[in-house]
Amino acid sequence: MTPEQYDHWYASGRGRWIGETEFRLLASELDCQQGDKVLDVGCGTGWFTRRIAGLPQSPSVTGVDVDNEALAYARSQDSRTCYLPANALQLPFADGSFDRVMSVTALCFVPEWSQALSEIVRVTRGRFVLGLLNRHSLLWRQKGRGSHQGAYKGAHWHTRGELLDALDSLAVRNIRFRTAIWLPGGGLVSRTLEACLPHRCPLGGFLLVAGDKA
Repeated sequence: MTPEQYDHWYASGRGRWIGETEFRLLASELDCQQGDKVLDVGCGTGWFTRRIAGLPQSPSVTGVDVDNEALAYARSQDSRTCYLPANALQLPFADGSFDRVMSVTALCFVPEWSQALSEIVRVTRGRFVLGLLNRHSLLWRQKGRGSHQGAYKGAHWHTRGELLDALDSLAVRNIRFRTAIWLPGGGLVSRTLEACLPHRCPLGGFLLVAGDKA
């Protein structure tokens, strides 16, 4: 899949609904303040990155990724954001460089994801928010088990338990979990259920973990 094809999926009816639902949850937990410095780790084509950059709080946003083709596409779509090549396992920033650090379904494709999580916490001075794939969800039953085809091929599906284990040794506090996208079809039933269930329900396909630097 090319960067153009990946980004174009968010313009489809189902893609737009999923993307905007995930973005609202992400933005609410990120809670950007005026002038915050924000880092997006594994920004890809920058779909979420440029929406954070467009918030009324006018945060200063940097996106990093190892995919140069995706970064080139991101730059072509967004002149406000600084996009840099960088590996999540060794972020080229000093400790506490960013007020907010985010990552959306990127650590699912990093085998050493716990090391990347440690790096995210290291460069955070305020809050971090991660969007991941939930092992305990209908989406996993449909797309995650078995052949792992399509966009989910090779993905790791996280659980709360393993994330808590990884965070236990890091200097963090106020750990919070939320989920979204309980029925991934995107139809009327999916949207109605999404509007009725609270995000603390643990079974959504999109698993969000947020915390503050201790």
